[in-house]
Amino acid sequence: MAIPGFQSLMLPLLRLAAGGAEQTLAGSVDALASEFALTSYELAQMNPSGRARTFYNRVAWASTYLRAALLLESMGRGRFRITERGASVLATSPKSIDMQYLMQFREFEASRDGSSKAAGDTGPVPTTAEQTPEEAFEASYQSIRGSVEQELITRVKAASPAFFEQLVVDLLLAMGYGGSQADAGKAIGQSGDGGIDGVIKEDRLGLDTLYLQAKRWRGRWVGLSSSRSSAVSRASMPGAGF
Repeated sequence: MAIPGFQSLMLPLLRLAAGGAEQTLAGSVDALASEFALTSYELAQMNPSGRARTFYNRVAWASTYLRAALLLESMGRGRFRITERGASVLATSPKSIDMQYLMQFREFEASRDGSSKAAGDTGPVPTTAEQTPEEAFEASYQSIRGSVEQELITRVKAASPAFFEQLVVDLLLAMGYGGSQADAGKAIGQSGDGGIDGVIKEDRLGLDTLYLQAKRWRGRWVGLSSSRSSAVSRASMPGAGF
């Protein structure tokens, strides 16, 4: 089955704490994973950032919102227990608990108003969101980054050969080749250059030099005749060929 959304985890998490005993976040993750019959593959799934496991993160957010509504109370880092309010809520046998349900509690509404104003959000409370706010932010970031990368590739492909050769040199310098020398690299591509498009000096005396060949592929392989000069530069010149 799919990993349940963080709002779908609120009621099961509150039920785990129903006995009044102190609970741990790690223990709750294990118990809920069994309840939802999640596979090892699903439990290993990571957020878009790759820094947190999706299911663990969603249980943590469910706990955060239940504590904001005072249905749970924190007993220290990663530890909590049910409150009298939380027990009263369970006594009504709710079919589900989500953010819209929690808005009836003024403490939760106040906490959300504060965070929403800080973020400039004036929209309605989500009632069916599967992603946590953190996941939604990361997904938006990845989408925007992908669009910027594609736009950058399009512009680079449309630029002149001279611009592309200089771009390759600048990129390698930014990656640390040539050290801190201001004149460590330059593009030299021109007719009769023997296939060499740029040079980077690895030391101040110019004894260790990288010779570059820049090829701007347009959805096709660089042919053998185009690659031969690269092989020659690697074999006959000091440094590295690219």
